[in-house]
Amino acid sequence: MSVYEDLVLGLNEAIAFAKGEQTGAIVHHIAVPIVDVAKIRAQTGLSQNAFARSIGVAKGTLLNWEQGRRQPTGPAQVLLAMIARKPSLVSELLRN
Repeated sequence: MSVYEDLVLGLNEAIAFAKGEQTGAIVHHIAVPIVDVAKIRAQTGLSQNAFARSIGVAKGTLLNWEQGRRQPTGPAQVLLAMIARKPSLVSELLRN
C-alpha cells in the first residue's frame, strides 16, 4: 500500500468514526487533572513574569488562569500537571 493510499484509508476511517460508525479505531481516553495554577507557580518560586515566560504563555494568560477566569487546556494543562508533580521541571528543563 502506498503512503497516499494509507493516508486516504486513515482519513476515511477518521470521518466514519466522527460520524459515529464502528471503525475498529482504538480510542485512548487520558484524564488530565484540573490544575491550581497559582499553587503550582508558588511551588516553583518564580514570579508571574518569570513563570509565564518559562512555560511560553503571556502574563495575561497566566493571570487569567490564576484568578480562575480561564482554565488551561491541552498541552498547557498537561505541562502544568507535570510541573505540579515536579516543580523543579521548570528550572531543570525549561531554563532559557
